[in-house]
Amino acid sequence: MKKALVLALTLILAISLLSGCGQKGKTLADIQKAGKLVVATSPDFPPFEELQSDGEVVGIEVEIMKIICERLGVEMELAQVDFESVLPGVKSGKYDIGMSGISVTEKRKKNALFTDPYCLAAQSIVVTEGSEITSKADLEGKTVSVQTGTTAEQFCMDNGYTVNAFAANSDAELALTTGKVDAWVIDDLTAAEMVAAYNAEHEDQLVILDEAMTTEPYAFAFMKGSDELVGEINKIVNELIADGTVAALFEEYGAPYTAPTNN
Repeated sequence: MKKALVLALTLILAISLLSGCGQKGKTLADIQKAGKLVVATSPDFPPFEELQSDGEVVGIEVEIMKIICERLGVEMELAQVDFESVLPGVKSGKYDIGMSGISVTEKRKKNALFTDPYCLAAQSIVVTEGSEITSKADLEGKTVSVQTGTTAEQFCMDNGYTVNAFAANSDAELALTTGKVDAWVIDDLTAAEMVAAYNAEHEDQLVILDEAMTTEPYAFAFMKGSDELVGEINKIVNELIADGTVAALFEEYGAPYTAPTNN
C-alpha cells in the first residue's frame, strides 16, 4: 500500500514538472484576443524609460513599443517593476514582454526569447572629478556600484570587482557621490543623461571615462515559446531601423544612435 502511494505521488509530481516545462509561450492571437500587450519595465533608465512627475512613463523604448502595439492592433499596458523582476516576470508569463534597456546575453537567452536587437550600447564607468581612476585598469581593487540584475552587475562580479548593487540607478549614483564606492558602472546613454542632470545641480562634478567597460546589444524579452509573436515583432523592429524611425527617436531624446550589427 505504501509503495503504491509513493508511486502515485511520484507520478503526480512528474506530470506536474512536465506540465511546467511545457509551458506555452504567447502568440500573436493571444495578444490580439486580449487586446493589449502587457509590458514590464523599470522606469528609472533614461532616455529609454523614465517616470515623470505626473506619473507618465516616457522614453525611446516606450515610443518604439507604442508603434509596435499600434501595428499589432493592441493597446500597450505598462507594468512598473524593479529591473530584477522584469525577466522573471516575463519567464513566468506574468508579463508579455520585458522592456528595460535589456542587454542580450547567452545567460539570459536560457530563460527568455529575445527580439532582434534595435541598438548597440556600452557600459560606462562614472567617477567623481579628480578621481585617480582614469581607465578600466584602474578599477582593480576598487569598489563599484551597479544596478541589481543588470549586465553591469554580472560583468563586474564575473571579473572580480568588489560590487555594491542597488535596486535603482539613482541609489547607485548616490553611493558614488557620497563616497561609498569608487566608481559607478552603468549603460552609456543613461550615464550621459544622469550625469548631465547631476552636474547641472551640483558643484562637485561627475565624469564619464572615455574607455567603456563593455559593448552589448539591446532588445525586448519574451517568454520562451513565443517564437511566432517575436517573429512578427522582429519584422516591425527591423522596419523601424531600416526606415530611420529608431535613429530619429534617439535624436529626439538627444542620444547618439549605434545600429546593431545584425541589421
